[in-house]
Amino acid sequence: MNQLESLRKYTTVVADTGSFESIKNLKPTDATTNPSLILKAAQQKEYNHLLTNIIKNNKNISLSDITDKITVEFGKEILKIIPGRVSTEVDARLSFDTKATIEKARFLINQYESSGIDRKRVLIKIAATWEGIQAAKTLEMEGIHCNLTLLFSLTQAMACAQANVKLISPFVGRIYDWHKKNEGAEWNEENKKGENDPGVKSVVAIYNYYKSLGIETEIMGASFRNINQIISLSGCDLLTISPELLKELEKTPGHTPAKLNKKYNEKKELKKHYITESEFRFMLNSDVMASEKLAEGIRAFIKDTNTLENIIKEHI
Repeated sequence: MNQLESLRKYTTVVADTGSFESIKNLKPTDATTNPSLILKAAQQKEYNHLLTNIIKNNKNISLSDITDKITVEFGKEILKIIPGRVSTEVDARLSFDTKATIEKARFLINQYESSGIDRKRVLIKIAATWEGIQAAKTLEMEGIHCNLTLLFSLTQAMACAQANVKLISPFVGRIYDWHKKNEGAEWNEENKKGENDPGVKSVVAIYNYYKSLGIETEIMGASFRNINQIISLSGCDLLTISPELLKELEKTPGHTPAKLNKKYNEKKELKKHYITESEFRFMLNSDVMASEKLAEGIRAFIKDTNTLENIIKEHI
C-alpha cells in the first residue's frame, strides 16, 4: 500500500489543478481551481481551443464575463472527469463587496445550470473576508453552496460556521511559509515538521472546534508544501492536493492511520462563540499572519486574473 491509498481510506482526496490530464491520471473525487491555476492551464497549448471558442462566441459581453465563462468552461470539462464537485472562484476583485459577490456567484451557477449541470456539483469559491462570508451566508440560503478560501485563522472559521457555509479551505503551506520567513535563522525545520507544523496546527484547531460543536461545515485542508503536512492531516474531511504531491504520495509506500478523529474530538469541551463584524475585524487584524496572508492572497489572485484578461485581449 502507498500513502495515497492509505489517505483515501480516511479523507476525500481533491485535485488542486486546472489540468484535465492530471485529473484523469490521479482520479480524485473532487477538484478545485483558482485564478492562478486557471491562468496556468490557459497558457498551455492543449487548452487554447477553449479560449478561442469562448471568445469567438461571446464578442458582445464584458471582459470580466468572458473570463468567468472561461473559468466555468474549465469547470465543466473537469466535471466530465470527476464523480464529485468542482470549486469555481468568484473574481477576487469583489472580495470586499458582498452584493457584487452574490451577483457574480449567481451568474456562475447560471452558466453551469444552463449547461445541464446540477448546482450541487459546484462550489462557489469566495475569499474569507467578512464581506465574502456574508455573501456566502445569503448564497447558502439560496442553495448555492460555497467554498470559503484564503482562510488562515480560527476567527475566519468561526464566522464561516455562523454563515452555515458548505465548506472551508484552511491553508497550511502559506502559514508554514509565513512562520518560516518570520523566524528566519531561528527556524528549526526538524522541530516544525508534521504535527508541529504551524499550518497543520491551525487546521487541527479548526477541526477540533468544528467537530466538538457538531458544526456540519466541511473542512478541506489546502496549500501544501510537503507530504508530511498532508499525512499529518489524514482524517480531515477533505484535502486538496497538487498533482506533484499526489504523485509523491503515490510513490511513497506505507500506511498512515487517521490523525484526526471526529469521535475523539467530539469529546472535547469547546464553547461556540458568536462573532460580530467588529469582533471579526479586530481579531483578524490582531492576527498578523492571517491578516497579511489574506491580503497577499487576494492581491495574487487579482494579479493572475488581470494577466488572464490580458491574454484574452490578445486573442480578441
